[in-house]
Amino acid sequence: MSDMLHKGQSWLAAKLTRFASRMVTYQRDEVSVDLPATIGKSEYEQDDGEGVITRAQVRDFLINTNDLLGSVIGTWPRRGDRILETDGETTFVYELMSIGNEPPWRYSDPFRVKLRIHTKLVETIT
Repeated sequence: MSDMLHKGQSWLAAKLTRFASRMVTYQRDEVSVDLPATIGKSEYEQDDGEGVITRAQVRDFLINTNDLLGSVIGTWPRRGDRILETDGETTFVYELMSIGNEPPWRYSDPFRVKLRIHTKLVETIT
């Protein structure tokens, strides 16, 4: 049963990548690679320590685990890495960020087919 679910998740991930993704540039220092990513979002709450809770939203990029690990990046996402997304004449630069005490990414599915990478917009280039 688990094998069948894993195959189903892999099939679904392939369809998502093929029909609902766009090419982005994943960058670490001077190394970069173009990868297909599906755009998502995560919402979270943060307590400022004085009882004020701020709700925020981050832009997520869902990238196939094997695409990133098999690329020139070759390792898990790290805080400080950047993802560049171009829309027409504008390039949006996102930096990986942690949500609370969590790492800047998590698996998007139980079979670890896709990574959900959390980012924040740090620059817009026109």
